[in-house]
Amino acid sequence: MDILVTGAAGFIGAALAEALCTRGDRVIGIDNLNDYYPVSLKRDRVARVTGKAGDAFRFAECDFADEAALERVLEGESFTRIVHLGAQAGVRYSLENPRAYARSNLTGHLNILELARERRAEHLVYASSSSVYGGNDKVPFSVEDRVDHPYSLYAATKKADELMSESYAHLYRLPQTGLRFFTVYGPWGRPDMMPWIFTSKILNGDPIPVFNHGKMSRDFTFIDDIVRGVIACLDTAPADDGTAKPGGSVAPHAIYNIGNNRPEDLMRVIGIIESACGRKAQIEMMGMQKGDVPRTFADIDAIARDHGFAPETTADEGFPRFVDWFRRYHGMG
Repeated sequence: MDILVTGAAGFIGAALAEALCTRGDRVIGIDNLNDYYPVSLKRDRVARVTGKAGDAFRFAECDFADEAALERVLEGESFTRIVHLGAQAGVRYSLENPRAYARSNLTGHLNILELARERRAEHLVYASSSSVYGGNDKVPFSVEDRVDHPYSLYAATKKADELMSESYAHLYRLPQTGLRFFTVYGPWGRPDMMPWIFTSKILNGDPIPVFNHGKMSRDFTFIDDIVRGVIACLDTAPADDGTAKPGGSVAPHAIYNIGNNRPEDLMRVIGIIESACGRKAQIEMMGMQKGDVPRTFADIDAIARDHGFAPETTADEGFPRFVDWFRRYHGMG
């Protein structure tokens, strides 16, 4: 297949592009290479994919929130399916720069919907987030739960994306799958996320900030498991048969949780990272941060039933693999 991947220089996007090319697909990857975190890491990811995929991967720098730029860069390109992973990420940054989220996550998502409609895409898979659940008290989080009370603007934009996608599935019968990602981590991960921050600070002997006084749990999901799940969903579009899909739509639009289905206590994860680093952390206990939630826990029954998704990597395996990569990437032995 010929597949368009947005956010192809990002953590999940680059890993997905590499996996798709490895199995024989051709990928057009776009990314605006913004400086939310070091562009050098994004370029290194693209170089890794290019080196492994060769001619099967074509990368173009493009801001998909710019409609004219998107049209120019894709002129003459053909693709049958789209995986839309590009977005302005980060819960905490949405408190500092909310307009970046409106541009990328709202206008950008609309542009990709329009592109999929105009090109008559067979299937659009897009990234949502576990953040849409806000402070949901019921666990595990199910796609059938109400998600009307987001704790951050980032979460609100992701919920809005799901609603826009539902309207396009209804109006234009555009087959879509929305994936609510649960705390993805692993090699080539993001510097603004906990595994990178804690590993860097522990190795450098700096104190690590532990919010909510350590009373946090996350459904950490390893990157390899995520990629397998995304591909499984991409390969089977929701049917336009009038039946209710996960998430409640009777249009060709399904929403799935994609997580590890095994929340880990934050303090236990810190212990795993400490062991992998070979040194103890200096812990600085802090209160809860605005926009954050105390726990996440994915109910993955729907994606397991429909797409055979079964995460394989435990925290005890995954975090040492990240620390090992982190050391190598930074030339730390």
